Amino acid sequence: MPASGAAQPTLAPAPTPLPAGPPAPGFDGGGDWINSPPLQLADLSKQGKVVLVDFWTYGCYNCQNTLPYVKQWWEKYKDQGLVIVGVHTPEFQSEHELANVQAAVREAGIGWPVVQDNDYTIWRAYRNNYWPRFYLVDHRGQIIYDHIGEGAYDETDRQIAVALAAAQGH
Repeated sequence: MPASGAAQPTLAPAPTPLPAGPPAPGFDGGGDWINSPPLQLADLSKQGKVVLVDFWTYGCYNCQNTLPYVKQWWEKYKDQGLVIVGVHTPEFQSEHELANVQAAVREAGIGWPVVQDNDYTIWRAYRNNYWPRFYLVDHRGQIIYDHIGEGAYDETDRQIAVALAAAQGH
């Protein structure tokens, strides 16, 4: 006990990263990119980046409901090494049109890279079946977290923070 007699607070141990999962497939086979030139996951990994892959489509209400949280993560972590890549995989015919996707991105205030996945190439590579779906890829290119649908925002935030800390410590 310190001289003042007050107990010192006990600090919680730092969270440990999840063990690495399967390698992330990347973005090969995608179409047009918005807000960025085409990105390669291998290049981002070499730079020590953590990548949140967000499968979405602008006509999906659940995707729209997650957007404020994705924006918060973008603002909170983009300067710490987080890259968000929105994979826009259309459900309806109008969502295939680049101009419509560009307008939706602009209207929603999305500033992170978005790749159009009209042929579902990236979707199939990730073996995805849902909108929205988030895959967190660590600095080694491994999928370390996966969340389907809305909710678990605090857990996703925690997983991002843990992955960024691990990337900075490598």
